[in-house]
Amino acid sequence: MSLAPGPHGGDGAAVARALGVAVDEVLDLSMSMNPAAADPLPILAAHLEALGRYPDARDAHRALAGALDVAPERLLVTNGGAEAIALVAAARGGSVVEPEFALHPRGTGPRWRSNPHNPTGLLAGPDERADVWDEAFYPLATGRWTRGDADCVVVGSLTKLLACPGLRVGYVLADPDLIDELRRSQPAWSLNGLACAALPDLLDTVDLARSAAAVAEGRAALSALLAADGFAVRPSQANWVLVDRPGLRDELLRARIVVRDCASFGLPGTVRIAVPPPRGLERLARALARIDPTAPASPSTEEDS
Repeated sequence: MSLAPGPHGGDGAAVARALGVAVDEVLDLSMSMNPAAADPLPILAAHLEALGRYPDARDAHRALAGALDVAPERLLVTNGGAEAIALVAAARGGSVVEPEFALHPRGTGPRWRSNPHNPTGLLAGPDERADVWDEAFYPLATGRWTRGDADCVVVGSLTKLLACPGLRVGYVLADPDLIDELRRSQPAWSLNGLACAALPDLLDTVDLARSAAAVAEGRAALSALLAADGFAVRPSQANWVLVDRPGLRDELLRARIVVRDCASFGLPGTVRIAVPPPRGLERLARALARIDPTAPASPSTEEDS
């Protein structure tokens, strides 16, 4: 079976639709979430009345500034990390060293770098510098909110840490003048009402040290599983690993498991596999046991449940 990957991962819903199965029957390891995140649904359910009024982001802004321990005037809350990136890119432009996350600007100007690096999963060394750090996965890799370089812009995403990518909450950390400039460019009511209302309570569930420890433990278990089955695993400090094996994505689709194709990063034949929760690791183990690690997948329409 071969289903074309999307440009950014998170293909579970598309795969489920193509297979004619429920979304919860697909294990989506193409998106890299916090495996130790608290279930956000009870908190979100308690704030559904917010859908009946226009969004007011002031409480969410105060709560996030407190969690990050930054002055409120240095923070802008955004509609996901994608809006944070778009706002900073429009204001300042930017350049990257490939491979790099697809949404970063490819032009001239400030140097952008994801940290940990996306796709390799490696943290920047202490002597490495960037003008704009994308720290969407930094808390999960380190147990700290930010690297904290002076005179740099940081874009971030809470939806990885909170494991609710559909809610869309991100942020920019920068000097107050840039934050004011970005706020003037931001569309009105950018952050939806449910996110505005629920974010303070969602942040109360965050335990960075516990999450980072769970990621490290889960990554070690995932790497050990892959290595034991004969797959070559690249080193990583993030909540995913890279595996060099052409055709592996198609092989895993037969078991309704989705991993991230890295051809869009310029890495054909490589997949990115997110650290799964324990039950997901067991399911992945069963699927990998039926795959030859040395041979690319052969074309097939067979589906395994």
